[in-house]
This record gives sequence, structure tokens and C-alpha cells, in this order.
Amino acid sequence: MAFPLPLQVCEVRRQTPTVSSLRMRPVDGHAREPFLAGQVAILEIEGGGSSYMAFAGAPEDEDYEFLIKRTAGTDFTEALFRGEETGEFPTVLLRRIVGTGFPVVGDPGQDVVLVAMGTGLAPLRSTLRHLLTERSAHGRVIVLYGARSVDDFCYQQEMTTEWLHQGVELRQVISRPDEREWSGATGYVQSLLDNLVPTLRQPLALVCGSLEMIEQTRSRLLTLGFPADRIRTNF
Repeated sequence: MAFPLPLQVCEVRRQTPTVSSLRMRPVDGHAREPFLAGQVAILEIEGGGSSYMAFAGAPEDEDYEFLIKRTAGTDFTEALFRGEETGEFPTVLLRRIVGTGFPVVGDPGQDVVLVAMGTGLAPLRSTLRHLLTERSAHGRVIVLYGARSVDDFCYQQEMTTEWLHQGVELRQVISRPDEREWSGATGYVQSLLDNLVPTLRQPLALVCGSLEMIEQTRSRLLTLGFPADRIRTNF
């Protein structure tokens, strides 16, 4: 692999008030390095430090895509998003690709459950987009997505178009409801598993979020009789 690989930002889309999706591609004719769905990139900006960012796009997509939170006081994100003000984004170096990703193998027709919290959706979206290239090979595909508030859900337009068209079942939950109208579930994303797991056929669970959320989700799945070797994380 030819690392470091210089990348240029070619598109920015605001997903929430604090999170944007950024598409990047190699500069000057450099070849695109392959990755597995759910893997993580180590990105660096000269003078702006480095950061671990999960790929949010599928391996089959033309560009790399990342879901990045604008974190005040973080050198990497401040250097990156300064490009929105100046009109010129800095060159981003792809230093390495790490992690196991989410290898989805098993019985044909198996049900796949993707459990995400916040920007933990990124590697699961990568995997979902990969799965949808062979949609008929899988049974039910269910996304359980938790966020703090209604404003914190990413890729909402995609959810109601591409995902819906491909038969993806989406169940959302917010942990901090406010005075605005919300008819969906409230609480934590792992609470959505209780009524779902008993209905699944030879299921595979892919989980991404904070360490606490991952452990709580794993514990909940095991309590519900989910096989331990069918619970996967990407790192």
C-alpha cells in the first residue's frame, strides 16, 4: 500500500448542526487504496494533528467518505473545517487503514441488525451500503439508531429514500427528548432489542458507539439469548 496517501476534500454536506459528511479522493492521480466495510482510517493534516475516522462510505463507492463532528479545541477538526471559511481545504493524508471492519459472512438469508449511536453510524453505514450491493443475499436488514435529539440523526434524507427503497427497517430512538413533537421511542438504543431479537432468523449483530454503549448492547443481546460469536464490533 502507498501510504501516506494525499486526499483532497471534494464535497461537504452538513448532516446535523455539529456533524458533516466529507467526501475525499486521492490527489494527482494517486491510486485509491482499498478498505473493508467498517474499517477505520488514520487521517492527518500538516500542522493539525491526526485523528481516527471510520469510513462512512462503502468500499465500492468512488470516493472515500467520513462522518466528522466539529469538536471545538480539536486541532484536526479545526484545521479541516477552516476550509469552509477560506474556501480552500487542506490536504488530508491517509496514513493507515486499521481495524477488522465488519465482515458479514454466514448463512444465506440471515438477518442483519446494525446497532449505532451518534456518529457510530459511520462504519455501519459503510457496511450497510456494502450489503445493499447484494441485497438479495440477506434476509431482514434492520438499523437501530440512537441519538440525543431529533436534530442529531445523520443521513436522514438517505434513510427515507435509498434505505426505504431497499427494504431496510429503520428504528430510531432519542435519549433526550425536548418539547418538540416526537412520536418515536425514547431512551437508549439497546432498549430496542427486547422486542426485536425474538423475531430474527439466525441473526448477526453489528454494533458501534461509545465503549459503554457497546458493552451494554452486548450484555443485552447475551441476556436475550443472542449467540456471543454473532455479535461483532469493528475494532
